[in-house]
Amino acid sequence: MLSVEDVRPLVEANLTAVRRRIADAAARSGRLPEAVTLVAVTKAVDSRLSRILYELGVADMGENRVQEALAKAAQLSGTSIRWHMVGHLQTNKARAAVRLFSLIHSVDSIHLAQALEERAGQDSLTTPVLIEVNVAAEASKSGVPLDAESELASAVNSCPHLELRGLMAMAPVVRRAEDARPYFRQLRELRDQLNGSGRLNRPLTELSMGMTQDFEVAIEEGATFVRVGSALFRGIV
Repeated sequence: MLSVEDVRPLVEANLTAVRRRIADAAARSGRLPEAVTLVAVTKAVDSRLSRILYELGVADMGENRVQEALAKAAQLSGTSIRWHMVGHLQTNKARAAVRLFSLIHSVDSIHLAQALEERAGQDSLTTPVLIEVNVAAEASKSGVPLDAESELASAVNSCPHLELRGLMAMAPVVRRAEDARPYFRQLRELRDQLNGSGRLNRPLTELSMGMTQDFEVAIEEGATFVRVGSALFRGIV
């Protein structure tokens, strides 16, 4: 295993490259880099790499599993890391999720929304959430179907302990990043349609979309969160 002294320069170089790509994509679309939050997806790495990223200024970390996130948060206690749930969330993990995560990206059913509402209410919490949309109708991916998204948004909007902030999606694996653009554009347009409906308590401002292979295109289409993992740990894991 590489030592921390060996790993830190690699992480720093990778992070610098990712930040440059974010800034360039933002500039191409007439946006400021600060409008895009980098969520470092740390599901495949140990806490020492998360700590290095935090020391380099990355405060937002994404995890796919609640138990792994809890363990990592305990190892990194004393930091001000904002933990994001970016994977499929089971209802039996709702209590731990509302206590740990600053933002849950993957609300994909009314049943899950109700479980989160119940647990957040019991703890007197307000939990920020995004609705995950299966934009490509892929059987292998989670997310609410496009024709059911409005119903789910209304259900989440009616939960007093959930704060609906926007939408999340995973584009299908494509040969070229540019081929993911229609899916990101579709999510943005869906967000705008919901905002124009007049049925929500507050405008939806967030779009969580784009990963290592396609986040630049996602930024050009309006992403406010990009979920990047392997580009940050290239040459390390």
